[in-house]
Amino acid sequence: MLCAAVFCACGDTLQTKPIPHNILESMVISPFPVYWAGRSFQRLPITEATHDPGGAYSVQYGNCLQGGQGVCVAPLRIVTSPDNSFVPGDSAPSRQTLLRGVPVVLARRGRTIVIATGSVVVDIYATSAALARAAAQTVVPINAPGTPQGRLAAQLPDSGFGSKPLPSQTPASLGPLR
Repeated sequence: MLCAAVFCACGDTLQTKPIPHNILESMVISPFPVYWAGRSFQRLPITEATHDPGGAYSVQYGNCLQGGQGVCVAPLRIVTSPDNSFVPGDSAPSRQTLLRGVPVVLARRGRTIVIATGSVVVDIYATSAALARAAAQTVVPINAPGTPQGRLAAQLPDSGFGSKPLPSQTPASLGPLR
C-alpha cells in the first residue's frame, strides 16, 4: 500500500484535458480567420484552446513546461487576434523579415513571430526559434481555405475592431415600460 502511494506521488501531475467542443466550434464559425497548426504539431497535441473576452483565440500545443494554472509556458501557443490595428513589437527588440510572402516581426530571438495577415494578427510563441518558424510555415485558418507553407494574404487596412465596444461593454437594451 505504501509503495502504491509513493509511485502515485512520482507520477506526472499534468493531465491532458479534452478541449471543450464549444471552443472548437466557435473557432470554426468565427467571422474572422482563426489560425492553428492542426490537431497536433510535431507530436505536440492541442492541450488548451480559449476564446478571450477581447475576441482573440488561443491554441496551446503541449503541456506546460513551466508554471501552471494562469502562468503556463507551453512549447507552442498560437494566438489569433481580430484587431489588426495593433501589431506588437515596436518597443521590444525585434527585427522584420518576409515569411510566406508577408512581412513578419521576430522577437525574443525568433521565439515569438507576429504575422499581420488579412484582417487578423497571428502571434506565435514557442520555446525555440526553430519551433516558432516551423509553426509559422504551417499555420492555416481552421475556418477558411489555406495551405501550409502557402502564401499568406497581405495585411488589410484597419478593420476598426479595436474601436468597437466589446459585447460586455454594451448595455442591454431596455424594453417599453408596462
